[in-house]
Amino acid sequence: MTTPREAVAAVVDPEIRVVTIDELGILRSVDEDPATGRLVVTITPTYTGCPAMDVIRTDIRRALAAAGHPDAEIRTVYTPAWSTDWISASGRAKLAAAGIAPPAPVRTGSVVPLTLAVRCPRCGSPETEQVSRFGSTACKALWRCRSCSEPFDHLKAL
Repeated sequence: MTTPREAVAAVVDPEIRVVTIDELGILRSVDEDPATGRLVVTITPTYTGCPAMDVIRTDIRRALAAAGHPDAEIRTVYTPAWSTDWISASGRAKLAAAGIAPPAPVRTGSVVPLTLAVRCPRCGSPETEQVSRFGSTACKALWRCRSCSEPFDHLKAL
């Protein structure tokens, strides 16, 4: 039998179909409200204007209904803001396997991270260049490898 957490964790991101919302760090929690007994799912978008959030909420509701929990509340929280540091190791591996360069971990503190080079997810070369700050979705940038000449998406570090 699937737990509510397992059902929601298995929801696939609608824009990056190789990873789940859990692997991306969008899923924050699945809890039961002690006062009402109702399930409460908390999610954080990858950025405030993410157009995929309505689809994600619908997919969460479907997954919970299939697991026997049709009356869950879905809360969207913006603080703390989502960070690419929340992407799991398995999520990073799946992104790379799909040809999407995962971002390096963001360092917190007074240092602002700067991406000088991104390793090509196909051949591993650091000889890459950004073609466009905007890729196939708003959360990705388009890069090209100078070694193998292949274009690829890079998930923007936030």
